Amino acid sequence: MTAPLTPPHQPSPHDPWQTPVGDEQEATPTEPSADGSADGDPDLATDIRRAVVVLVVMAVAGLALGLLWVWLAPKVPLVSTDKAVFLKDTEGEEAAGAEGTFVLLGAAFGLVSGALVFWLHRRGGVPVVVALLLGGLFGSWLGWMAGGWFGPTADVVAHAKTVGTGVVFDAPLKLEAKGALLAWPFVAVLVHLGLTAVWGVRDPEPEFEWGAYYGAPGTQAGETGPGSGAEGGAPGGPGAADGTGLGGGSASGAAPGGESGPR
Repeated sequence: MTAPLTPPHQPSPHDPWQTPVGDEQEATPTEPSADGSADGDPDLATDIRRAVVVLVVMAVAGLALGLLWVWLAPKVPLVSTDKAVFLKDTEGEEAAGAEGTFVLLGAAFGLVSGALVFWLHRRGGVPVVVALLLGGLFGSWLGWMAGGWFGPTADVVAHAKTVGTGVVFDAPLKLEAKGALLAWPFVAVLVHLGLTAVWGVRDPEPEFEWGAYYGAPGTQAGETGPGSGAEGGAPGGPGAADGTGLGGGSASGAAPGGESGPR
């Protein structure tokens, strides 16, 4: 009689590569989501469409930036004579104030656009971040151009002739520090990345099953599994316990009592 073995259809409980019983689930195909992806995550085409929308909206918002800049920026006063046009206040800070106003407006637009993009597209993605960067840069440039379109005319000589000699008029808006154009895209990307790091959607972490690697919770190092040790059967083979030697072939060749054959 041999020791019982583990049935082939029942894996050993001490196999470190065996999936715990009860955790096996049949793989079912995932239904495609509304955006066309198989697992519910937006695919690359969807991210690109969203990025294009973000780029266009931010570019259009640049016109609003230019209008606000014309309205809020301090005006540089000029005055003309018969020979030339001069600054009314040579020590005035209106020009620096106009550039500072543009930087503050760009930062405000970047804060709002970064938060709105995160709220509408919580999962983020590289195309959306690139659209924030390019959209903010293009929106700043368009706002700068809009400030010249809707602000005081850039033809100072013609404007001076129109208003007359000795009459104060406003100088056109200028942006000497071109680094001010980076305020909007920099703040937008920074806000979006910060919100994504704190409240962004994260992939679920895989659960670690201790029973799959160390056995059942009640199993100790000294315990043995089925089919081993003393439960495996008698130490001797058949016939060894009663000493009859039924398993051997030597006893069958002699008659009982030691008698030999006929003489």
